Amino acid sequence: MLIDSDMTVELVGMEFHSYHGCLESERKEGNTFMVDFRGKASLKKAAKSDDLNDAQDYAEVYKIIATEMEKPSNLLENVTARIVDAINRSSLGFWFVQVRVSKKNPPVGGLCSWARVTATSGADLDTESYNETF
Repeated sequence: MLIDSDMTVELVGMEFHSYHGCLESERKEGNTFMVDFRGKASLKKAAKSDDLNDAQDYAEVYKIIATEMEKPSNLLENVTARIVDAINRSSLGFWFVQVRVSKKNPPVGGLCSWARVTATSGADLDTESYNETF
């Protein structure tokens, strides 16, 4: 089996009830948040071996995200950046990370389904195509 490029790992639609926001009601009642993760890593060995020990640990990615979602933030920008930083500090070996945090029904004074912040770390030539589908 010949794999000539790194692979992308995605966890999409992770749902959390968290307490992010500047308003007192947001901190007290909480809200629904969705988190999407995309990371690039060298997974050629896993693709060839079909051995879990050679693959990325999706459960560890989820655990890092869940831990950061438990810590209240005033801003989506802060929690999104914290998630990216925590994944980068981990030993998971992603050289490209993109995280999107979405807040359901944000208090914007009108109808709005979601507010979203996306943060990216690392360089990737395919970033434009990622942003179209992420």
